[in-house]
Amino acid sequence: MEDIIQQLKKAVLQIATPFTTGTGFYLQQWNIIVTNEHVIRGNKKVVIKGHGFSKELVDVLFIDKKRDIAFLQAPMEHEMSHVALSQKDILQQGEKVLAVGHPFGLNFTATQGIISNLLQEKQDVAYIQHDAALNPGNSGGPLVNKEGKVVGVNTFIMKEGNSIGFALPISLLLENLNEFSTLNKKGQYALRCSSCSNVVVENDTQDSYCPHCGASIDLLSKIVDYQPEGPSAIIERVLESLTYTPSLARTGPHAWEVDKGSAKISINFNKKASMITCDAELCLLPKKGINEIYAYLLQQNYEMNYLTFSVKGNSVLLSLLIHEANVQFESAKEMMSYLFDRADHYDDILVDEFSAIFKNKTPD
Repeated sequence: MEDIIQQLKKAVLQIATPFTTGTGFYLQQWNIIVTNEHVIRGNKKVVIKGHGFSKELVDVLFIDKKRDIAFLQAPMEHEMSHVALSQKDILQQGEKVLAVGHPFGLNFTATQGIISNLLQEKQDVAYIQHDAALNPGNSGGPLVNKEGKVVGVNTFIMKEGNSIGFALPISLLLENLNEFSTLNKKGQYALRCSSCSNVVVENDTQDSYCPHCGASIDLLSKIVDYQPEGPSAIIERVLESLTYTPSLARTGPHAWEVDKGSAKISINFNKKASMITCDAELCLLPKKGINEIYAYLLQQNYEMNYLTFSVKGNSVLLSLLIHEANVQFESAKEMMSYLFDRADHYDDILVDEFSAIFKNKTPD
């Protein structure tokens, strides 16, 4: 099983939109990324991050809303490995399976479980029910058997259920893959009509109605690009002025993540608390000399403007809080720029002078 997990680490990737995060997996034969439709809903492009490439903005190519399946364009250059698909729905109740994904934005998780039910119907779709633990962020990830072959796409969990998860069976994924590749030779956007189940290529219709049955369909050209408002808009203006690409920095609703040197900086706008929080994750504490580091951090807290050091677990954090009422572009830029600069600066000092351990980079 360990060999299977190591192989999947190179095939499974993270997906982020302005609204949510999720998981996808790469299929070499079709050169596309598979995920859930609800993960990418309302977006023409999404941010992906996987093995052998940093964050990239890629196109949505296909959606099947009823079955909750979407295909994304693969990046031009990557080192993602092939993941094999099971060609038949040959599963048994009690059979061991592995659910792989990126719950809560974590880098990689794999949880083991068993098949509970093979004919669990929801909205006229028969799902695989299993008890491998799923969490928000797992959506769109593969469900694999003991041979490491994908047998389903993890789609949703039962609210308040105890490890009750559901995956779309491989037969429905294969049906979408085969029809999409047959009808869509030029890489155009396509979708499956939820009413008549025909696959429609956008260029074959000039309005928002299925040419086969007349039902309303979701054309990609009709999707309105995300436009942040209020403090979120100011944050994105600040990031752009600091030479970051806001669309690549987004990790979810009102959340962003950027790198500055060896520091990783998370930015969040909490609407309920009316507060912007910026946390720079720095180095790890060493095993010896911790008291000296604490004394240094406390002294810096006394001398710094805006910023505060803290320790979470074994990690050193440098944080900035901005109240919504005080959010203006120039002041926000000044404070965030100061944080970015000091984060990288202090990370080097803590490693070089106090023997702390780099967390986000390998020392030269």
